[in-house]
Amino acid sequence: MQTCIIFNPSARGQRAQALCSRLQELHPYFAVRLTAAAGDARRLAAQAVLEGFTTVVAAGGDGTANEVVNGIADVPHGLQNVRLGILPLGTVNVFARELGLPWRLDAAIKTLATGRETTIDLGRADFDANGQAQTRHFLQLAGAGIDSRAIELVTWEMKKKLGKLAYVVAALRAAKEKQPVISVQCGHDLSGELVLLGNGRFYGGSIPVFPAADLRDGLLDVCIVPKLNWPSTAQIMGGLLTGKVHRWSSATCLQVRQIRLSSSSRVILQLDGENTLELPATLTVRPKALRVVTP
Repeated sequence: MQTCIIFNPSARGQRAQALCSRLQELHPYFAVRLTAAAGDARRLAAQAVLEGFTTVVAAGGDGTANEVVNGIADVPHGLQNVRLGILPLGTVNVFARELGLPWRLDAAIKTLATGRETTIDLGRADFDANGQAQTRHFLQLAGAGIDSRAIELVTWEMKKKLGKLAYVVAALRAAKEKQPVISVQCGHDLSGELVLLGNGRFYGGSIPVFPAADLRDGLLDVCIVPKLNWPSTAQIMGGLLTGKVHRWSSATCLQVRQIRLSSSSRVILQLDGENTLELPATLTVRPKALRVVTP
């Protein structure tokens, strides 16, 4: 048995038990381990690596995938020895869309069993927490400003009732607040009230906010929006929907190998759609560091 599935039951609510049974029915040779709280997927993934599994699968949303890849990276040589698989069971599943993974469970399981492997870049955020240097990896995207604030405002009840629209509603609420200024250092000294970073093209679903991004180019794509108000928020929404943020707003778009974000106010940085840390943080890319199962 070489494949371990880390399954987040909350990704499918009351259908979780039936889905878990279906997973084991489709492929009885996969070990399935369930998470019970935030952080469990990271711990279980690290444990799976230590036990000798060569493929560790995140069955859930982007947050579960983020935890699993961090668990793999926590083990020395884990990224070299273990490949990441994805079963897209979450609300948005941006990284799965980037990889072109199938949505039907049967087809996704088949991809894990017979799919090919590719190697991609892995994002990395370095920061201090409680006086200690910390590292957190990310697969697809990061953001600071109104998007991380919107994630903070979204409740489980909102997600259950509204699905992806919950984030739009939360973003509109966040737009009413005074926006902190984020300082950006990346060879140039810039600033803005919203900073979006992409390892891949997609953000918030299948929206190509970073059309030039490539998971294998060793670069982060960055959009810096200088000012947020109701008119500019509407423009950004239009840019997000068309994948042309730079045309719809005064955003500065660039590609970097390293970027430093800081603020004199409290600003959260989200990684793969989950609020993870507070600025300051330095973000880089580990070129072709991650092995991933793809169709």
